Amino acid sequence: MELRAEAEDDWWEVEALYDLCFAPGREALSSYRLRDGVPPVEGLSLVARDPGGILGGAIRFWPVLIGPRRALLLGPVAVHPTRQGEGLGGWLIRESLGRAADQGWSRVMLVGDAPYYGRFGFRKLDGVEMPPPTNPERVLGLEIVPGAWAGLRGKVTRGA
Repeated sequence: MELRAEAEDDWWEVEALYDLCFAPGREALSSYRLRDGVPPVEGLSLVARDPGGILGGAIRFWPVLIGPRRALLLGPVAVHPTRQGEGLGGWLIRESLGRAADQGWSRVMLVGDAPYYGRFGFRKLDGVEMPPPTNPERVLGLEIVPGAWAGLRGKVTRGA
């Protein structure tokens, strides 16, 4: 597999992968309201393709704000059902987080399952409020820079 930055030509194929991997109505989730009208962060949204060019997985990141402070919103990340169990999702996450650090980002958040994302260092965020309806137990954060989430509280809004 080859990882590369998602290009404009990849957009609809990646959207089809997300439709395949997630429940109908995925775009009704609160995190999608933070993505509307905002492009993904350049260089962090990645696609994984096999040597034949077949899309195996994808990950996207979006800029958000908590008060005046910037953060990355990770998601969605998806792996084609025929490629699951190969470690591709973990590779996409680790590689993109490394690139986020290289770009100077200090914090990343997501809405997801703590047992899965905990292995990458994500922990429950207290006091960081996603738009409703979001289960606060599923709001997780990762510090790229130590202390980046310390004392940071408030509502998550669209970034630019």
